[in-house]
Amino acid sequence: MSESADDILTKPLGVGAKGGAKAGLKDRLPRPKTAHVAGAACAVLALLAGGVALTGDPRGGEPRAGAVIERREPAPVAARVAEATPEKPAGPSQSAQEIEQASGVSVFRPAGATAPDAPVIIRVPNASQIRLNPAPDPRLTERGRNGPLPKIGEGKQRPLDVYARPEEPGQGPRIAILVSGLGIGQAATLGAIARLPAAVSLALSPYGSDLDKTAARAREAGHEILVQLPMEPFDYPDSDPGPQTLLTGSRPAENLDRTSWALSRFPGIVGVVNLMGAKFSGEAGALEPVLKEIAGRGLGFVDDGTVTRPLVAGAAAKTKLPAARAEIVIDAAARPDAIDAELARLEALARQKGFVLASASAAQLTIDRLSRWTRDLEARGIRLVPVSAALRQAPSVGKLSSAAP
Repeated sequence: MSESADDILTKPLGVGAKGGAKAGLKDRLPRPKTAHVAGAACAVLALLAGGVALTGDPRGGEPRAGAVIERREPAPVAARVAEATPEKPAGPSQSAQEIEQASGVSVFRPAGATAPDAPVIIRVPNASQIRLNPAPDPRLTERGRNGPLPKIGEGKQRPLDVYARPEEPGQGPRIAILVSGLGIGQAATLGAIARLPAAVSLALSPYGSDLDKTAARAREAGHEILVQLPMEPFDYPDSDPGPQTLLTGSRPAENLDRTSWALSRFPGIVGVVNLMGAKFSGEAGALEPVLKEIAGRGLGFVDDGTVTRPLVAGAAAKTKLPAARAEIVIDAAARPDAIDAELARLEALARQKGFVLASASAAQLTIDRLSRWTRDLEARGIRLVPVSAALRQAPSVGKLSSAAP
């Protein structure tokens, strides 16, 4: 009688039924004796020991290969950027910022914007873009107590002329715009640099951090730069321009030292613009030494128009200081409709007079409205020019009026 399927599947292969005709596999294999196994083991151990004694190799001559691993330090970032070319792109470890710097492309994403559909501003370098002269120029720089200072070089070369943005040739009404208060908030500063036309001049606060880098980035984008000079307002210290404020009650030497501090904060400036200053500007004894120092260093002075009376009227002529005053403060009322109305008035005034200088703050709303307004300004027959045009071409220095067309 044949075996059942269950018995076939569960019974070990080669094992017959107990007492059956087939013997199990274990019954057919010879069983080694214990003495023989022990002897073989001893022989193997003896051979291994002999191999170690003869060769000194515990592996007993087992085939193997060796390799030398050298640890190399990663190449410096500057070297990776310098070596990157279109044919040989930079390595995968290069950061996005390094790639931007190497290519000249600037990418700006508003602070906190991380979503894929968040607005991104990309500035691609234009081969025909105006390049400003390098700064600092050693011929126009001297060492001061607070750091490097601008100076007039040989042949009466002024920083105002050398660091200025060249005015592009053209016809028609001209507008110069100065945006002040940059260098404090990184997002606002980078946004203004990226979004505003290169002909718009920028004034940096002396209290910002990494001002050398900020100034360099602004100038690389084509913006000429100025520094804000903190000056005493009438309600000081309720309104406080900061710890380096020029005060009417201070000695002239102290005010000059604070002026020197502001001028040494970053290189490449074409001039100075007031930060407040209604009270200080009314004290000729305090003001004139400061204006003389600015003029003696080959710089200009811009009155941003936020103070009712001209800040340096009369005193600029005495010190031979190139000076100009903004006729319109674009965001005196910080509302979209008010800013748009001032921009329309600015445009009309430029058509009437031929040239107008205006000022604005670096508020986000102001940058938004300015960016929109300037998009097709040239198509409307009006040219944007740098603020230095008002300082370098003024018909009479110190008059504090707009330059002639």
